[in-house]
Amino acid sequence: MEKICWANTDDFEESEFVIIGIPDESQSHALRKGTEDAPNKIRQISNIRDSFERNGKISLGRPFEGSEKKVHDFGNIKREQIENIYDKISASSKIPISIGGDHSITRQIINAITKKHEKISLVYFDAHPDFVSSTNNYYGSVVNDVLSNIEIATSVQIGIRTPEQEELNNIKKFNLEVITPFDIQEQGIKKVANSILSKLGDKVYISFDMDCIDPAYAPGVSVPVPIGLNIIDAVYLLKEIAKKGIVGMDVMEVCPSFDVKDRTSHLASRIISEVLYSSGET
Repeated sequence: MEKICWANTDDFEESEFVIIGIPDESQSHALRKGTEDAPNKIRQISNIRDSFERNGKISLGRPFEGSEKKVHDFGNIKREQIENIYDKISASSKIPISIGGDHSITRQIINAITKKHEKISLVYFDAHPDFVSSTNNYYGSVVNDVLSNIEIATSVQIGIRTPEQEELNNIKKFNLEVITPFDIQEQGIKKVANSILSKLGDKVYISFDMDCIDPAYAPGVSVPVPIGLNIIDAVYLLKEIAKKGIVGMDVMEVCPSFDVKDRTSHLASRIISEVLYSSGET
């Protein structure tokens, strides 16, 4: 298996960030299948499009801003290994960046890492609120499934544009802040970013469903929804949040079998690089 091109150490102990692939879509109800292929595909495309060979040496097409961090690619794990592996990562005070797989995986990750960090601020990028409460343990109930481990008052959802009525009821019931693509259009990205940063607590976890991006830019997702975030706005917000510091991040729901010329996998690789280089840079 190829390692993601941003990995620069084989030594787990010296790393600051750990990349983990979780190629599982067993709790997805999406009509489009194939997110289990995303971890390896994103790694492959990162090496093809984000690195360059010149005179026998490999050079990365790195972000403009930020400094290089020590990154270890742990490889792929099974869903049932999440608790033990993330216990190890937390015990070593490293920051996991996870690649799914379906979005239900986020529930298990958050429930694992909050054993050390206690409650966290959740920044949830998605087209869907994933706040169904009439059932649980699937990709549409993630937020409800982690309620006991997040601070709702310091959490936010970004990119939401297709909620079910049940989810709207839960958003109102728990007073969860939601930022839609229209809010960004009306208020401007800088104002939105400042508002988010002022809201977040000290322990921030980012969950990034690639369908938060408009499918014109990210067609290879399992549940595409028009009228989404543009790439620059989404990555700008990610970078600003990462500068504050995060306890972890995941990138979910890339569906390579429905992609167009691997553009969604490439975007996922670039998103990971921007977070890596920006993290803790304030």
